[in-house]
Order: sequence, then C-alpha cells, then structure tokens
Amino acid sequence: MISVNNVTLAYGKRVLFDEVNINFTKGNCYGVIGANGAGKSTFLKIISGEIEPNKGIVSITPGERMAVLSQNQFGFDEETVLNTVMMGHKKMWAIMHEKDALYMKEDFSEADGIKAGELEEQFGEMGGYTAESDAATFLSELGVKDELHSLLMKDIAANLKVRVLLAQALFGNPDILLLDEPTNNLDVETIAWLENFLADYQNIVLVVSHDRHFLDAVCTHVADVDKAKIKVYTGNYSFWYESSQLAARQASDKNKKAEDKKKDLLEFIARFSANASKSKQATSRKKALDKLVFEDITASNRKYPGIIFKPEREAGNDILKVENLSKSVDGKMFFSKLNFDLHKTDKIAILSKDPMALTMFFEIISGREKADTGKYEWGTTITTAYLPNDNTEFFEGSKLNLMDWLRQYVPPQTKDVDEDFLRGFLGKMLFTGDEILKKTNVLSGGEKVRCMLSKMMLQNPNVLSLDEPTNHLDLESIIAFNDSMLNFPGVVILTTHDHQFMQTVANRIIEITPKGMIDKLMTYDEYLADEKVKETREQLYS
Repeated sequence: MISVNNVTLAYGKRVLFDEVNINFTKGNCYGVIGANGAGKSTFLKIISGEIEPNKGIVSITPGERMAVLSQNQFGFDEETVLNTVMMGHKKMWAIMHEKDALYMKEDFSEADGIKAGELEEQFGEMGGYTAESDAATFLSELGVKDELHSLLMKDIAANLKVRVLLAQALFGNPDILLLDEPTNNLDVETIAWLENFLADYQNIVLVVSHDRHFLDAVCTHVADVDKAKIKVYTGNYSFWYESSQLAARQASDKNKKAEDKKKDLLEFIARFSANASKSKQATSRKKALDKLVFEDITASNRKYPGIIFKPEREAGNDILKVENLSKSVDGKMFFSKLNFDLHKTDKIAILSKDPMALTMFFEIISGREKADTGKYEWGTTITTAYLPNDNTEFFEGSKLNLMDWLRQYVPPQTKDVDEDFLRGFLGKMLFTGDEILKKTNVLSGGEKVRCMLSKMMLQNPNVLSLDEPTNHLDLESIIAFNDSMLNFPGVVILTTHDHQFMQTVANRIIEITPKGMIDKLMTYDEYLADEKVKETREQLYS
C-alpha cells in the first residue's frame, strides 16, 4: 500500500499540493487526472521519492518494490537493450553482479562460497534464472525484434527506446508501478497489448495519461488533482466524467426533489456497474462500483473551452480531389499512388505507421510542401483551416500579446473587429481578464494549441485539417474538441493518437503507405478488427 500523509508542495507562491491525504491499495489501477500544470507528473515524482515535499510523508508497505517508467531516453545509451530491461529490477541486477564478481575472484574462499550460495538463493527467488528470457519476451511483445536485443540503446530508434523503457518498468512484476504517459509514441497494437497487461495486473498502478480510451480500459479508480487537493473516485475516466456532469446538472436543478436526484444517481451507478462486467477490468472494477454510494458522486470544478466552428458557407459537392500523389525524402518513400475524392459527408481519419508520412501529407494538401508526383485540387467553395503538428513558426520570435497575435489572422472581409470581438474568441479558449495580455513567447504547449484554435475559428472554415490535434491538450480541452468535431457540419481530415477521438469522429479511414493506400468507409474500431484490412496492411508494409 502507498500512504500519502499531509503532503504539501509549493514553489514560491504557487501551491501545487496542500496537505494531501490519500491511500493507494493493491489490485487497483489509479488514473491520475488534472488540468495541464495541476501537478500530475510532480505527484508521481513525490511518490517515487524523486521530489521531496515541503511537508508530509509518503510511506510504502515494507518490502514492496516500486518501478517507474523512465522519461530519459538517453540514460541507458551504453547498455544493451536486454540489459536495460533487466536493470528495471534493481535489486536482482545488483545481486547478479555481486555473485558474478565473487565467482571471478582468484582467491575464492569458503566464506565466498557461502555468500555466493546465499546470493544464488535470493537470485532464484527473484526470478533471476529466467530473467533474460522474461525480458526478451517483454521486448518481443512490445514490438522490439529479437535481433535488436543485443544492440546498445544508443543504436536503436527513438520510438523503440520508449518501448524498451516501458519493458524495463514492467519487468519483474513490481508491487507498485508508476507510469507517466506510457502510450506516447506507441502504435495501436502495442497500446492494446499494454491495456491487456494492465487489466490483468494484480498490484498497484498509478498512471498519468491523456488517452481516455486507455484510461477507460485499465483504470479501476480516478485520482483527480484539482485545486491543490487529490480526491480518489471509484470507476474509470468515463464514469468519473459522466457522473460529475450528472452531479453538476442536478446541482443546478433546484426544483428537483432530493429523492429523485438520489434515484437518478443510483440508476447511473447501477448502469455503469453492469457495463463494467463486460470490460477487461471486469472483476475489480465491478466490485469497486458495487460498493459505491451516491454520496461519492460530486460535481467537477473543471472548465471546458468553447471550440465552435461556424462555416461561413456550405461546402459544395467538390471538396478535394487527390490524383497519384507521392512523396519521398532522401530516398525514403513516405507514400505513393494516393487517389481519392472527398465528399460532403466525410470525416476522414488518415493513418500510417510512419508519423512523418502523415505530417508530410497534411503539409502537402495545405500547400506548405510539394509532392514528388501527382496533384490535388480543392473545390471552389472550400475554405480550409489547418492545425499543424508543429506550430513553432506561428510563435517563434513573437513577443506580441495574445490580443495582437490573434488580430493578425482576422480575415480581411470580417468587419467590426474590436477588442470585445477578439476577447470573445480568446475567452472561448479560457483566456480571460489580463491573460489576453500575456506574451505569446511564454505560452505553454497547450496554450499555443488553444491560440491556434482561436485563429482557426476566425476563418469560419467548412473543411478542417488536423494533424495530431490533441497534442499538448488536457483532457477537458480534448473532450471539448472531440464534441466540437462531432457537431461540425463540414468535412474533417484528421490523424490522432487519441483512440476515442478517432473512433467517434471518423466515418471513413484512409491509410497511406509507401506501396499504396487503403480506403474504407467504416469506423476506426471496425477498421482495426477487419481481417481483410489486416491482410492488405501486411502486404503494403512488407
């Protein structure tokens, strides 16, 4: 068990945590949620001992081993891939080297023999004799091929390093597992593997993630970081979100009787409890929900941005025509033989195993890059707005305040552009009061994305191109963005790592590869499950 007692942490006048008291118990997976800057990652560092609080203590049941997902991709550059994984079990790794050093002694004594025997026993109890094969299995299941296991970490690709470090954290069945954004840079197959692994995990897991689908798949509880406090709620992220929204609606309904409110809440709990029995976390989650009482459900204090796109005109029948489009860089083919038309009802998810191919595609159809062959043509009625993966150029070197920055992007035909007009767009993105005078060169990643969305809303587009739109956003902004795309009357072209965003928005899937493309009128989950699609993908990527 982890016990957090009166933990307080402040940096100057900024108080991150104020006398936090909370327990985390075995058999549960806790999704740590909160707005950007609330202190989620910092809290995990306090638990791990990396950061010491100003006040209070964190205690762990004696003898329990903790593993932390390392964020330093260069910390093990001189180690082999296989050794890096085994180093996750620090005590076992130390014992292995200690006993090996004894055996290498030229004057090996009887006392050394007794000590070596004791170490061998401890080593065996820790699973040391199967450590290499266990580590190799983890790596293979995470998509790191056998021929890479003996290479040094510095000699493998960055996206594979992430997987090795994840295997390191999972190795040896730690009693406590701390994971900060574990799905970053993982493909959908690897994320699914991790979901299944954590769903069956019997120890304590604390995970920070902005992926709602992932949190729903693995979490039995939500630990909400808000206003310098942390409160634990039973259920996964969707349960927390929907229950808090229900509680907020009930709080605003002053005419509804208390008995009716209680009945609605109990029915809500019962419905989620029934659904939990069908999930991967069936046993532990359903047991937790069965114990839940309606008083545990409270309204959230979260604020959600208003992401509202209003097309100035309806798109005509001709949206976008792509003919024989291909692109390569330095001899590497990103995609080829792309041929498709977009239709008025399309909300298209663009997929590829290569993230650079996706960005290159969006840059080309946005007129910022040129294709090697082929062409594309937008319809005459189309007004596009583009959210790039990298927005650096829009802010680099700029010392404008938010108001003046946004003023640059007001379309020429827009009239009556005064301070209140611009404040309205910035206010929808939660920039209020004097915040609009903040300089753009000091904005966080999430604030920059919200500024870009204000810019896009000004354009009143009927087609949206979105390259990883959820990057840097907190869960509240992701939900608001997701809902906005569901209600948007125009065409959407997007790629995202957010499973739920992709599944709920897209009605057509196009996968671009070096050898051609796949084009299917179906949802994302249907696409992933389709056996014929799987066969075609193997052929195109082979």
